[in-house]
Amino acid sequence: MTPQVARKLDVKKDLETYRARRGTFRTLEVPSMHFLMIDGQGDPNTSPAYEAALGELYPLAYALKFRSRRTLGRDYVVPPLEGLWWADDMEAFTALRDKSRWHWRLMLMTPPWITAEQVETAGAVRWEQFAEGLCVQTLHVGPYDAEGPVLEQMHHEVIPARDLEMTGRHHEIYLGDPRRAAPERLRTILRQPVRRMLR
Repeated sequence: MTPQVARKLDVKKDLETYRARRGTFRTLEVPSMHFLMIDGQGDPNTSPAYEAALGELYPLAYALKFRSRRTLGRDYVVPPLEGLWWADDMEAFTALRDKSRWHWRLMLMTPPWITAEQVETAGAVRWEQFAEGLCVQTLHVGPYDAEGPVLEQMHHEVIPARDLEMTGRHHEIYLGDPRRAAPERLRTILRQPVRRMLR
């Protein structure tokens, strides 16, 4: 007998960590969560590895969603795509925007009731816990290539002014779909893990 389906979870509406406002830099504590993850390197606009990663990640995410609904009676909207981005020299990411030198980790969050027994990964995709802790985040509206000034402000003005310093990797959460939205209407949460500076 199929379990009765509970209210559908939508993290963009239900979780505070998936909310941000343009022009506002918020400091918040991000709880530990589990994600489907896959790693790669290179320009996301031209790299076959990036498209291949998406092709591996999404089918597993939707299979897990339908398995949750069918066997647990718990349904949810597949959360937005997230990415960790870094380079050996972070200037290649923030100022130079040299995408050929970028490393990335694509992630899709899984709800807290999902356990290892429900997850079936394949290929390069893995399922792992990810804890960021204290972070600063804001909302960027517009093309991805226009993020640079916002990141400069976050990294060099906002974070030091709050007696914080950067720790983890730059994190982006894609609230808009680049296949459907015009570049100027794309909405992206920009998040940076931080720690309090010792005095």
